[in-house]
Amino acid sequence: MSMLTTVPPVVILLALAIVVSRLPRRAGHAIGALVPALAVPWAVMVPEGAHLRTQFLGFDAVLLNVDPFSRLMGIIFGLIAAVAILYSYASEADTTQTAFALSYVATSFGAVFAGDWLTLIFFWELMAVTSTLLVWHYGGKAVRAGFRYALLHGLGGTLLMAAILRHYVEVETFLFASVPGGPETAGISSGLAAALAAIGIGVNVGFIGLHAWLPDTYPRPHIAASVFLCVFTTKTGVYGMYRAFPNGHEAIAYMGGAMAIFGALFALFQNDMRRLLSYHIQSQVGYMVAGVGIGSPLAQAGAFAHVFNHILYKGLLFMTAGVVIYRTGTESLKKLGGLWREMPITAGAFSVAALSIAGFPGFNGFVSKGIIISGSHYTFGKGPLPLGEFYTLEWMLLLGGVGTFMSFIKFGYYAFFHGEYDGSVPDANRLQSVAMVSVAALCIIYGVYDTALFTILPFDVTSGAVVDHVYETYTIPHLIEGVVLAVLGLIGFAVTKKPLSKLGRVPDIDKLYNPAVFYGSRGLVVGVTELYAAVDRTVVQATTVVTRTVTSPNDVIARLRDDDSLVHPMRAGIGLSILILAVFVTVALLALS
Repeated sequence: MSMLTTVPPVVILLALAIVVSRLPRRAGHAIGALVPALAVPWAVMVPEGAHLRTQFLGFDAVLLNVDPFSRLMGIIFGLIAAVAILYSYASEADTTQTAFALSYVATSFGAVFAGDWLTLIFFWELMAVTSTLLVWHYGGKAVRAGFRYALLHGLGGTLLMAAILRHYVEVETFLFASVPGGPETAGISSGLAAALAAIGIGVNVGFIGLHAWLPDTYPRPHIAASVFLCVFTTKTGVYGMYRAFPNGHEAIAYMGGAMAIFGALFALFQNDMRRLLSYHIQSQVGYMVAGVGIGSPLAQAGAFAHVFNHILYKGLLFMTAGVVIYRTGTESLKKLGGLWREMPITAGAFSVAALSIAGFPGFNGFVSKGIIISGSHYTFGKGPLPLGEFYTLEWMLLLGGVGTFMSFIKFGYYAFFHGEYDGSVPDANRLQSVAMVSVAALCIIYGVYDTALFTILPFDVTSGAVVDHVYETYTIPHLIEGVVLAVLGLIGFAVTKKPLSKLGRVPDIDKLYNPAVFYGSRGLVVGVTELYAAVDRTVVQATTVVTRTVTSPNDVIARLRDDDSLVHPMRAGIGLSILILAVFVTVALLALS
């Protein structure tokens, strides 16, 4: 095999992260942006089926596995990483932060190009480490948020590891089914392994109840760090969910629908810009999870189309919010307004991203959301609560779409189009503008020329031989659906605008488990240390008494006659000696039997 197919990109990117950390700021960022950009043509050209097999911890492992799913992830990861590094330089990020970001990018590449579960979990855990370092680097409130982030992702990774070990016990290999020598059946083993994998991966994708790390962490670090964070963890989680459940699962599909609604609803409650965007990561990932859960080629193609599109418009949304923070020093929508006059480029980029995430016709989100919603209608069951012609999962996803329109009408209204900003601020600087306009252009290109997106999907959604229902983007029903959702979102915001303006911070589940984890862990630590101290005191005291009794029995007897306070320690020492002797004898007898 050529060098092109034998060197996993994770190796080059990790080496690059080290180099960037040692270079001057301008040179480091220039090289840091160039190499991920080169990963895009590499991902396009590397032949399908290319793999690098080796031994890892004594087991067969595949460090590089190229198929349509990993290829798509490599293309979009390389593209957004290059843009995000350019944005980092323009936003005054230092080389250490960018080096951490590149190591995060590298480990994400390692996970999506893995050809076995052992390699995937290795890089999965390294992703948690590198992303935590990226959060911590900013200091301040990001440190505690990063600690909570690390704890939760450590728990998720542990559960996924347990699932993988259980899977190995049943199939006797860590390899994926698509790799030569892999098992006959793709995906994680059913039963306990599947349940553990769903929960473990569910942490990364933001299952309801396991999601609070998203809005807790992503608003805390440097504005450029948030652009990286919004991309890699959750989308690698969607990829991992597909690898575990390639044939889908009904419960996962409905969880995705619930995430779409829940995330949009809680985003609507937010006034902190990055916190609002973080909840919408959960909502949009819900569409991807639903597509994976449906399990049909149409829905799974839609899931990965939405992965691709979401990375573009969500990265753009975090960039526009970051520019607003960079220029105004303000995170709260309540303290902004009328910025479109001061920042027309940023306002324009935001509008493109908002219309994309909401799924308005002509923008990329309209294409990928439409595929998933079609899959929920044509390739999935009606479910327990169909409403007329709309199946259960279908109307859940549509309702999430209405909430998305409402949320971004709110964001745009308060940040850019309502009232006037008190003062004057400059627009995005030149390189920030280049980064934002480039991504905005891609959101439009992939929305208007949908075939450009279809060519990189793992399944051809336009072929009746591949999918159960051939998908066409710009049909009259689809266009009407997109416009109706926008109108309902506009009406919904108009109706709820006043009560929402009076709403304070709405508590999420982290309001319960953050203090529970803090005080519970502190109580556990104190309990263990105090118990250890008490045992230590007892053992030392008893050992002292036993030693004195053996070495100087007459002195002890004499002291006992004069001091009753030594009676109890002596009894404890004798009792402990008898217990140790009994344990020793029991172990010896068991060993001899």
